[in-house]
Amino acid sequence: MSLKKRLQQDNILVAPGVYDGLTASIATEAGFEVLYLSGAAVSYTRLGRPDIGLTAVTEMTDAMALIADRTELPVIIDADTGFGNALNAQRTMRLYERAGASALQVEDQTYPKRCGHLADKSLISPGEMAGKVKAMADVRNSDETLIIARTDAIAVEGFSAAIDRAELYLEAGADVLFIEAPRSREQLSEVARHFENRVPLLANMVEGGATPITGADDLEELGYSIVIFPGGIVRAIARTAGDYYESLRKNGSNRPFADRMFDFDGLNSVIGTAEMLAKGVSYDRNES
Repeated sequence: MSLKKRLQQDNILVAPGVYDGLTASIATEAGFEVLYLSGAAVSYTRLGRPDIGLTAVTEMTDAMALIADRTELPVIIDADTGFGNALNAQRTMRLYERAGASALQVEDQTYPKRCGHLADKSLISPGEMAGKVKAMADVRNSDETLIIARTDAIAVEGFSAAIDRAELYLEAGADVLFIEAPRSREQLSEVARHFENRVPLLANMVEGGATPITGADDLEELGYSIVIFPGGIVRAIARTAGDYYESLRKNGSNRPFADRMFDFDGLNSVIGTAEMLAKGVSYDRNES
């Protein structure tokens, strides 16, 4: 089922953050219906750097293509600002769509951007952002590919300005709205009330961020259609990696950490090594 058709249902979609083929395959096996390819997660893992606009459109496109090769689930991909002006945003749409994305999330920060839960963000004009949304809609190859318009205006211009910007982006052709970093449950609720029954809404849950962590059931009751947990997997893996390296340095062996990691056969089971080898043999027509 396409993401567009799935959003016609009432129950909320939980989209875990992924950043490569391994995390995408594990999330798929866990039973999720949609994945979120986080620009922050790619920056954290591929560059070892913060989410401040350092990743390139080609790096994100490569990650998207590898994930699409590993899972059939629809993927929402972080398009940041479109990586430039409206023409850059059109190129981003073409690249991402060809790589297998089901939805592109584009935001109204200046370029280079920064994480939506960091301070001192700056915004382009509402008209320029609306132009980007329209430009992307003009070149998408399929009507099934969705445009998610994000505004970061709450932290910069205030809550009312964020609502006004979101209205303009909806008029420009956005399929889903994403008002970033509401400061309270009351603001989350007010966003949902304002756009009730007009457009699907996306909420972003960042551990330690500006928005209070709210469960999927609660967000569904408020009126949200999608909730993303973009960087949680990286925070979990980074914590585990720190503990692993400390244990290895201290003990000179992985034995003390064995109950917290896969062994050789365990990881091969997760990534389907035996199945792939058997598939390869099935294509071998050499009878000698």
